[in-house]
Amino acid sequence: MGLILLAFGLVLIVEGLAYALAPLLIERMLETLRSLPEQARRLAGLLSVVSGFLLLWGAYQVGF
Repeated sequence: MGLILLAFGLVLIVEGLAYALAPLLIERMLETLRSLPEQARRLAGLLSVVSGFLLLWGAYQVGF
């Protein structure tokens, strides 16, 4: 459970920093995402989830 809370906290920090430091970049990125087909957005989301799980698994194996 602690690992899940750690991961969630890290996501919130990164997301918050992105919005705080580069809000215009976030807006442009969202506009670009809107122009992509739904299937491409789903694939990008799936790849993000798999990448996140791999990163968490790797961190867990290293001992973090």
